[in-house]
Amino acid sequence: MLSYPSTISLSSRTLNHLADRIRSHRNQRRSRWRRLDAGRQALLALAHLRNGDTYTRLAAGFAVGVSTAWRYVQEAVALLASTADDLATAMDRIRRLAYAILDGTLIPIDRVADQRPYYSGKHKRHGVNVQVITDAAGRLVWASPALPGSFHDLTAARTHGIIEALTSSDVMTFADKGYQGAGGSVHTPFKRRRFRPKLSRRQKAVNRAHAKIRARGERAIATLKTWKVLAKLRCCPRRATTIVQAILVLHHVDANRYAG
Repeated sequence: MLSYPSTISLSSRTLNHLADRIRSHRNQRRSRWRRLDAGRQALLALAHLRNGDTYTRLAAGFAVGVSTAWRYVQEAVALLASTADDLATAMDRIRRLAYAILDGTLIPIDRVADQRPYYSGKHKRHGVNVQVITDAAGRLVWASPALPGSFHDLTAARTHGIIEALTSSDVMTFADKGYQGAGGSVHTPFKRRRFRPKLSRRQKAVNRAHAKIRARGERAIATLKTWKVLAKLRCCPRRATTIVQAILVLHHVDANRYAG
């Protein structure tokens, strides 16, 4: 088997943060011996999340068994996800923003036995729906738990209580046409309807300005998907939430924002 050196496009701050979490967890459990030390386990987990390396490749690269690589990644992801903010905590930061941008994204998954709930008619593929809130600069602030891909964006936002939280905090929020009817403080572009086949010049101008603002939100989704493990989840879809939460924590640590 051939091997080669590789890199992970993350700062040492991220590695140290995860290694400290693992080290603290081991001390708490009084683990006597592990195949890899905390730093190497953290590096293994980051290689999986950031580069999307498979467990087989990780096992070969770190000279451990495939089951050991799997167990180390699951442990690291669970430790990170346990420190992720819920919506109520994130709202403490969101309500201080000039405005927020709300958008949804589909994270592809492998086909599973119970396929129907995870099939997105909009994207024509199986996946899970994740709602993303960004700031005015297009920086990722919070990502929701994952729901089956068949959920409409507006339904998903209401299920998580996002619309209610943004409205009760009076946060001006920009969203796309998929959130039409959300009401409250959520602003959506004008949409052509049967009784209004054409938009006025003013409405078109408002839509253009609205689109320029919403485009910044796409940056956050693109940033989220630089974590290659999200290119296509090859695990139980019920684990998607834990993985997204772990990535959200690592992203904030790497960006040196909102890190606890």
